[in-house]
Amino acid sequence: MLDRLNDLRLFLDAAQLGSFSAAGRKQGLSPAAASACIQRLETALDSRLFQRTTRQLRLTEAGEVFRDHCQRALDTLQQGQDRLQREQRELSGLIRLSAPSDLGRHALLDCLDEFRRLHPAVHFALQLDDTPADLIGEDIDIAIRYGQPADSGLIARELAASRRVVCAAPALLARTGMPSHPRQLAELPTLTLVTGDGPMHEWPYREHGQRRALRLERAQQSNDGEVIRRWALQGQGFAYKSLLDIADDLRQGRLLTVLDEYFTDSAPLHLLYPGQRGQPLRIRRLIDFLRERLSTLPATALLPEAGAQL
Repeated sequence: MLDRLNDLRLFLDAAQLGSFSAAGRKQGLSPAAASACIQRLETALDSRLFQRTTRQLRLTEAGEVFRDHCQRALDTLQQGQDRLQREQRELSGLIRLSAPSDLGRHALLDCLDEFRRLHPAVHFALQLDDTPADLIGEDIDIAIRYGQPADSGLIARELAASRRVVCAAPALLARTGMPSHPRQLAELPTLTLVTGDGPMHEWPYREHGQRRALRLERAQQSNDGEVIRRWALQGQGFAYKSLLDIADDLRQGRLLTVLDEYFTDSAPLHLLYPGQRGQPLRIRRLIDFLRERLSTLPATALLPEAGAQL
């Protein structure tokens, strides 16, 4: 490909200068090498580009037509190169992201603010939704999700370890007491998230090495994970949350986890993006930036040993 571009440049120089030798000197080639380049180009095009005499070199009719197209093509390539070089110096343009509502508000926003301070010409279209986005159909550049990605056509990079926990406000536990088994939660106020796949009213847990599920029929529901968190903080019910989403609440004692020896499902945080070539530099840089920043989120260190209380 590079040889072909050099042939095109030599062709334009020869057309302008009226000499293969002069065009060759400009490109750092011998007269013989310059002539061979033109012959190679004519063979590839199956057209004679120059009318050669001992005293004059001029374009044929086919050469005139090809020169115009060749010049436009090289101008377009130069514009693309100039744009890429500008992006190398200063990232710019739109990046579309999708993330869970809790994580988006409490961790991702700070990361994006920091990235924009470093690259002020970049701007974001951020979609906060607890229903996984269709990256291709919705033209999303980057998505952040918990758990193992289902779409094998996406590239997935784990950002941070996490797990699902059941949590409640101290005031609620003071009223209900500390449950000793997941089945007791069915008789207590609970809060469940509703996604595009329906309500998450089955909370998986393990008992004696067996996987079981607690089904909740009377839970208070919302399609926004941040609403579930706020209700939990207000003492309105027990919530099933990712540890990363409530890390600050646990650290400050606003929420406590319960039944940790039962609710042990891992839910690592993943960064997802389409596996396509030619990704803009701004997106590649943001992917690297988020992998660095979000991988340091505290999570598992906040959990007590199984069976202990915070």
